[in-house]
Amino acid sequence: MKGAQKTEPLLKVMEGQPVIPVLKIDRAEDAVPLARALAKGGLPAIEITLRTPAAIEAIRRAATEVPEAIVGAGTILDADHFAQAAEAGAKFIVSPGLTPQLIEAAAASEVPLLPGAITPSEIIAARQAGYSLLKFFPAEQAGGAGFLKALSSPLAGIRFCPTGGISAKNAAEYLSLPNVVCVGGSWIAPDALVKGGKWDEIAALAREAASLKR
Repeated sequence: MKGAQKTEPLLKVMEGQPVIPVLKIDRAEDAVPLARALAKGGLPAIEITLRTPAAIEAIRRAATEVPEAIVGAGTILDADHFAQAAEAGAKFIVSPGLTPQLIEAAAASEVPLLPGAITPSEIIAARQAGYSLLKFFPAEQAGGAGFLKALSSPLAGIRFCPTGGISAKNAAEYLSLPNVVCVGGSWIAPDALVKGGKWDEIAALAREAASLKR
């Protein structure tokens, strides 16, 4: 099942920036200015999570109205979520886990899937299903950078985008690891700044994140 992941387009997204903003959007009308602000700051690839009723419409608006953005969908739990996000224009799909249903949905779609795995058994199962790029969530709660570093030798060839508990304070530690391609984080677009329409401040946070070294 080698190549099942559609690795090339996904790796292009992950290698394009050190941090992928993980966004929870409560108001669909915020999606366009938020995506523009993040792209302006150097983070065109974004993950809009399906954690709010506005998420699908937010993905649709950002994907349609912000051509410079690479809009992904996160918190995808099943085939219906996958289909809805892809139809709305998501260019990549992120899930906290990997199930046979998600594998089947991804195989039938042109949109690449970044699935989550934490334990060695989950990671090996993902590898056997043809997945070598994985989300590691919740990163801090699951053992943090030290745990990921310990996986780099026995599970060589598997690369991660850790998310969960990652901030401006610890992102560099993760990015220094040989098996980390990029990190995901919500600190670039705090709820208060989004609700207040502080797009310039969000662009500044994105600029700082985009400058992190790998």
